[in-house]
Amino acid sequence: MTSPADRRPSLPVFCTIVPPHLLERLARAENPAIAETARRTLVADAAHRTARRLAPPAPAPTPAAPDETAKPRRTVYDAEHGTDLPGVPVREEGAEATGDATVNRAYAGLGATFDLFLKAYGRNSMDGAGMKLLATVHYDRNYANAFWNGEQMVFGDGDDEIFLDFTVPVDVIGHELTHGFTQYTADLEYYSQSGALNESVSDVFGSLVKQYTLGQNAADADWLIGEGLLHESVQGVALRSMKAPGTAYDDDVLGKDPQPAHMDDYVRTSSDNGGVHINSGIPNHAFYIAATELGGNAWERAGQIWYDVMTGGTLTPETRFTEFARATAKAAKARYGDGAEIQAVLKAWTAVGVPTD
Repeated sequence: MTSPADRRPSLPVFCTIVPPHLLERLARAENPAIAETARRTLVADAAHRTARRLAPPAPAPTPAAPDETAKPRRTVYDAEHGTDLPGVPVREEGAEATGDATVNRAYAGLGATFDLFLKAYGRNSMDGAGMKLLATVHYDRNYANAFWNGEQMVFGDGDDEIFLDFTVPVDVIGHELTHGFTQYTADLEYYSQSGALNESVSDVFGSLVKQYTLGQNAADADWLIGEGLLHESVQGVALRSMKAPGTAYDDDVLGKDPQPAHMDDYVRTSSDNGGVHINSGIPNHAFYIAATELGGNAWERAGQIWYDVMTGGTLTPETRFTEFARATAKAAKARYGDGAEIQAVLKAWTAVGVPTD
């Protein structure tokens, strides 16, 4: 069914997997190579962020009826270490694998994300209308980020000092493409609590893409975002942990993971659009609790509830944590009744200090 949210023109947004506050710390590193890469990445990100803010809203698509036979329409481009987008097309839909592992990982990650949304939720691509999935690899030199710019994915190769190739973790690809899903549904404003929810939804579905691809249930999953992205010299396992926010890394150069897991520790800051990458730890942890309480495959009942909320047309761009939490409780009851699902959702939000009444 087409919801009001699906028909709303989307606001332009620029979303990165590595938050500005982390790059700002790296820009002050004693190692000049690390500092210079971080500064160049910050400058590039700021330019993209400004360009998106000035762009007109994207036209609202008309979602197609569910079609389990739908196929992705992928194109991977190579920026050849330049900054002109999208770059040179190097792998189109259905083409054989290339000799470039980065290209092939990007292609596979686009497909894995498409598969989750189609097979688990009946959604044909990020806009629900079969939109093309575009990705550019080898962006700039040593670019230490990956981003969704409202139209496509872009991946840096990393600096091989702190970050490795950004196509390595499939959940990074799922995370960034999910920003497109949010853009075409609830269109959560990228600031403060609504922005933290925007980031959290991307972490949720990014993690679900990984779990779906690996065939992991909620108990088997590591619930890490960006596992495999950090260089072996870094004291850390990932960018974020949904299971234990605040524990993903603790490194002399990178600093300590600042994510809270409870509203008592909510971070009030003017940086990073009001801490969107930091306070997302709270709704992230709520989803983890709900999913593990229910058990089984997290993309099924827990993921379905979050999907229903995002596509139900009840959220506004300024939605706050309490409003989102209440919406998940209503969605759980609407789909599953007064059973284990709504109890798991209520338990999850209570555990992180977000009221649902």
